[in-house]
Amino acid sequence: MAEALTVRTGGCHCGAVRFEVDLPQAVEVHACNCSMCDKVGFLHIIVPESRFRLLTDPAQLTEYVFNTGVAKHLFCRTCGVKGVYRPRSNPDGWSVNARCLDDRATLDLRIEAFDGQNWEANAGGLAHLSQDPT
Repeated sequence: MAEALTVRTGGCHCGAVRFEVDLPQAVEVHACNCSMCDKVGFLHIIVPESRFRLLTDPAQLTEYVFNTGVAKHLFCRTCGVKGVYRPRSNPDGWSVNARCLDDRATLDLRIEAFDGQNWEANAGGLAHLSQDPT
């Protein structure tokens, strides 16, 4: 039986970007050591498309792509915080930065190291996270 999901809110530092994500109480979080995630301190919660909603105008976001161009790194146009993005490992879902959740202290965050420096060898281990369990 799947754990019940609760709507959680989050956003950037200045509040220009807001989102909702449906999460269980115990959340699998990945701390990636790739060149991007390591520098911005992103803690990944990867969810299916159906469990994420951007609440603000997408024009509030600016996009950065590099390497293969598959990952869509999204930053608040005003404060520069990266709260969500389309990950290369899961382009059919979203990755939410656990650090940007309003109530993260109330969640059971289970942080696992992810070796993004060796992307090709490890990315397949994340593919299931954006699949809807229904």
